[in-house]
Amino acid sequence: MKPIIAGTTLALSIILAGAANSKSLVYCSEASPEGFDPARYTSGSTFDASSKTVYNRLVEYKRGSTEIVPALAERWEISDDGKTYTFHLRSGVHFQSNEDFKPTRDLTADDVVFSFERQSGKADFAAYANGASWSYYNDVGLAQSVESIAKVDDLTVRFTLRKPNAPFLGLLALDFASILSKEYADKLVTDNRIDDLNQKPIGTGPFQFVAYQQDAAIRYQAFGDYWGGKQPIDDLVFAITTDASTRIQRLKAGECQIAVYPVPSDIPALKEDSSLKVLQRPGLNVGYLAFNTTQKPFDDARVRRAITQAINKQAILDAVYQGAGVEAKSVLPPDMMGYNSALKTVQYDPNAARSTISQLGLTGQQVKLWAMPVSRPYNPNGRRTAELLQADLQNIGLSAQIVSFEWGEYLKRSSDPKHDGSVLAGWTADNGDPDSFLTPLLSCASVGGNNKAGWCNKDFDALLDKARSETNEAARAKLYQQAQQKAADETPWIPLANGVITVATSANVIGYQIEPSDAHRFDGVDIAE
Repeated sequence: MKPIIAGTTLALSIILAGAANSKSLVYCSEASPEGFDPARYTSGSTFDASSKTVYNRLVEYKRGSTEIVPALAERWEISDDGKTYTFHLRSGVHFQSNEDFKPTRDLTADDVVFSFERQSGKADFAAYANGASWSYYNDVGLAQSVESIAKVDDLTVRFTLRKPNAPFLGLLALDFASILSKEYADKLVTDNRIDDLNQKPIGTGPFQFVAYQQDAAIRYQAFGDYWGGKQPIDDLVFAITTDASTRIQRLKAGECQIAVYPVPSDIPALKEDSSLKVLQRPGLNVGYLAFNTTQKPFDDARVRRAITQAINKQAILDAVYQGAGVEAKSVLPPDMMGYNSALKTVQYDPNAARSTISQLGLTGQQVKLWAMPVSRPYNPNGRRTAELLQADLQNIGLSAQIVSFEWGEYLKRSSDPKHDGSVLAGWTADNGDPDSFLTPLLSCASVGGNNKAGWCNKDFDALLDKARSETNEAARAKLYQQAQQKAADETPWIPLANGVITVATSANVIGYQIEPSDAHRFDGVDIAE
């Protein structure tokens, strides 16, 4: 993925040149993708550029909701004991092509089995991995849950679980479960070009990858043989624009038709602009500060609780969210099943925090504070949030150094259990199930992945394990409430805010919807001419 030219505007004009006589939609995105193989990553900006455009999954979410609907699997059965899922694939589903690959067959069960088994860590699939860690697959516990994945016939696949797993079907709708072409992967291994699986994606989705100008623009074309029908948009372009104000400037100038995550203070004026539409919905998300609980001084729960006492969340809400967020009390957002509204939490008390830090002999201690480099509804301005946290820590006698990195590097380094300091991060529900927060973010299995706190608590894990196997929703909810209290007592991270999702579009954009997961989908989107 080497740059073709320098300069975002020039790169975008060249990529758009090939689409001059077609209907084009330009999306001002907030970050570059880490790659185009969604199973390797966990970032929403990567999923938008890969799984939401190029690929499909066995089941997916209905646009604008968390309702599971058929996709590559047109129907499925679940055994009475909840341990066997049998999927019947659509016939005649075509794969895309590129200059190096022309598929010789349609989608079969071989592609489904391959797409999951390559993430299992089995030696037979090492040639396809090339250093991938398959974080999502492991973080949501599939490695422990799935006993086998078997091809029954060309259009039938059977998953056998070790025990019932209530959120399992929803997990298969997540981005890491995208279905790749085994034929394409095999050819790349033979040609010693397996990296192209992550750089030149081939899928069955609504849009076909055309070109990527690193950190500038990505171009897609509507896939004419898409099983769901050709899209209204002929050409889709991601104009990568990391600065929030610049995204809105480009939207107003007509350089893009959709722009995400405006600065909260700009939203009232955007709503007054008749040439634009402003879409908003509460997000199933949480922004948080994760302590690396494996490193001093954050390995001491007393230190973590003292810092939690020191943080003025209301000041952060006023300065950073400006009405586009509410105080987070728990790991889970308040509208999610199992949310513990009676949670006992550490209360704001900077004097008590200062006293604890002094008693522990940590006055003057230097710590690192990681600032997110991108805007998200759960944290519109990572740098400003970090500065406010830095002042709060200074107030209790701790000296915080703010550090940051390019987004892909930030994600990679902060997932390393050996990283130094506390990390600003966040999460948005993928499937509306509480397990999609608690397991990938705080379970023992997710240490080294999305568990940026490196926190491993066997009692917490036992509650999650029991909840996954529980089919009664009220009983599940009670278990998740207990798990939240366990996390609140141990304080591996500080929940800061639940943010409102805001997207601005040109007035002539038709059919765009904000997803509960904060994903950005362009299937079904059109532009009035």
